[in-house]
Amino acid sequence: MIKRLILTMLVALACRALPAQSRSAFRPVPQAKTQQEVNDYNAAYASAGGVALEAAANDFAAKYPESELRPYLYSRAMHQYQNENNPGKILATGEKVLALDPDNSVALALTATVLADGLAEQDLDRDQKAAIIKRNCSRALDTLESSMVLAPGVTPEEITAYKASLGIMVHSAMGIMELKTGNDSGAEKDLKAALKLNRIAGDATVYYHLALAQDHQKKYSEAMGSVEQALQLASSNPELQKLAEAEHERLQKLAGRRSSLGQTSSQ
Repeated sequence: MIKRLILTMLVALACRALPAQSRSAFRPVPQAKTQQEVNDYNAAYASAGGVALEAAANDFAAKYPESELRPYLYSRAMHQYQNENNPGKILATGEKVLALDPDNSVALALTATVLADGLAEQDLDRDQKAAIIKRNCSRALDTLESSMVLAPGVTPEEITAYKASLGIMVHSAMGIMELKTGNDSGAEKDLKAALKLNRIAGDATVYYHLALAQDHQKKYSEAMGSVEQALQLASSNPELQKLAEAEHERLQKLAGRRSSLGQTSSQ
């Protein structure tokens, strides 16, 4: 499941509203060498749909192999594939972004998210994928500020929201990976960190996985609270809603058994 976490600032971030001493931490705006490069970039950027955007990015990269603008076209394709809920293509274009820009925090977070969501017990390269998720999440947080591009028009509040959105995505990916690899206490910690950053809206996927992590640790009361939160938020995701309903039913049955055992022992 690809989480629909809204990243309000994907590439352009303000320096105008920031204190002068903070500006040196951010990247300068990338530059084209010729007007023709600018024109070709704008034409490619205007392509509609993930497939067309990726093809346009490939053509642009072939024509301008040294252009500073190449990762931005692949990034646009990556986000379009995210809108189209195409995990395989998100991963493929994210890797193209990272090949050109290894510190791109959004690509690091998105590729980690796709890998975590798709991680399965039967994967032969399970340990390798888990290692990549850890590496990408750690690097995304380390480069969160230094990978931002300076651009006018964005407020400090929007920058704060951007950082929070990236943090939510990174901690969610880590938590889901830890849950799937048996580190339930680590999963609980990271998933709670994601929810702490997302206090207003919450996230059904995060609450569901948090319920599982708490269930595995026999924290049944906490797990029930988490899965009930997931059910309140999952109406737009029928697949997740079914999973949350099944977990809720399981926890209710466990509560019933514990209640029966308690009554028997007291007699």
